[in-house]
Formats: sequence, structure tokens, C-alpha cells
Amino acid sequence: MKITIGDIISRIRREIKAINQDAFLTDRFLYSIIYKHGSWLMKREDSGNKLLKIDSIIQVLDMVELIEVDKVEAGCRGLKTHCTIKRTEEPLPTLFDGYSGPLIRYISSLDSSEEIIITDPITYLNMTKQSSFKYNKKKYCWYLNGHLYFPNLEWDAVRVEGIFDGDIAGYNCDHCKHCQPAQQRLFGVPQYLHAELEAQVLNDLRNMLQIPPDPIPDKQHAARN
Repeated sequence: MKITIGDIISRIRREIKAINQDAFLTDRFLYSIIYKHGSWLMKREDSGNKLLKIDSIIQVLDMVELIEVDKVEAGCRGLKTHCTIKRTEEPLPTLFDGYSGPLIRYISSLDSSEEIIITDPITYLNMTKQSSFKYNKKKYCWYLNGHLYFPNLEWDAVRVEGIFDGDIAGYNCDHCKHCQPAQQRLFGVPQYLHAELEAQVLNDLRNMLQIPPDPIPDKQHAARN
């Protein structure tokens, strides 16, 4: 079952109304707290590619267009002069982060037939210095400052699968005429973390709104009676 941002906000709002009928909080403010706790929970859970195996939280950018840029911008000054670098034309929507970087599952050609391996500029530069690299037919990329960079790639666009928090509708709809509002976007935190997430958010909100915790029965006092 897929959960939207609107679903998780509504659940938090119902909990707050149950303990404080006068509390008024905007969706934007509530989601800022939800995202704060969702982010660290996702980092904590990112072990053994566990999160990237959950299909219900994966979203796909069907066609991300590329443009040619220089090596300095790509963070790879040491590449040979004949190397060309392409970059995603627009920044990618916000991705949740794992311990090793943004949670990207698969980057490929538009038909998904050829995979691009995610690396980093230093690792790629070291690979190019090996004598056997000229036989390496694999395609590589790296993520830097919101963009993906691709050395010696001839394609004009790529397909990207990942766990996005940002609005991906602008990449997949026709000039955003029918793009989804934020509340209808998929919520990227898996369901098995929702109870813990909601507890953390409610704890923050109780402190902000100065709502006392649920009373604990005074058993000692009752015994005295």
C-alpha cells in the first residue's frame, strides 16, 4: 500500500487534535517536522540496501535530460583532456540520504537495458589511470550538488529510480499542466517506520505546544486511601 504525504500529515493532525483542539498548524510546518525525523530514520535503516528493495517507496524519473559541462564543475579536474562530461540539465528532486549518499537504486538508458554504475569522482579518476581501463566498457556517473555527472556518455537523457522526497511530477508530466500537489506525492519513508516516526513527531509537537504528557495513575496515592 502506498502512502502519500497528505496521508501522513492527516494522521499527525488527528493525533494533535485529540490532545489539543485549539492547535492550528499548517501542512508545510507539520511536514517540516515529519521530514526531519524521516530523514534520520532513513539513514539509520540504510543497511545492506534494505530500503532500496522496497518497491512501494521507489519513484522513477522516466527521462532526465543531459547537457555537456566542463570537468571542473564535475569535480574531476584530473581527467584527460579528451574526456567529455555530461550533467543532468536540472537538479534532481530531493532524495532521501543513506549512509553512502542519496538513495538511488538504478540509473540506466531510457529503456532500462543498460545500467550506469554510481561511483565518485576520485574513484573514477583512479580507475582511468589503470592500464586496463581502456578495456572497461561500463558506464559510470556520480552525484554532486544535486546533479548527476556522466563521463564519456553519448546519451541525451537517462532514467533514474530512487527514494525521492521532492516533487518528481515536473519531470514526468507535460509542462506540469497536470502535476500532483505536494499532499498527493508518495511519502518515501516505508510503512514499518511510520509508528516510530509519528511518535517522534508528536513528541516534538507536545514540547512546542507545551502539552503535558498523558497522566500516569498515582498507584502509591491510591494505596494510601
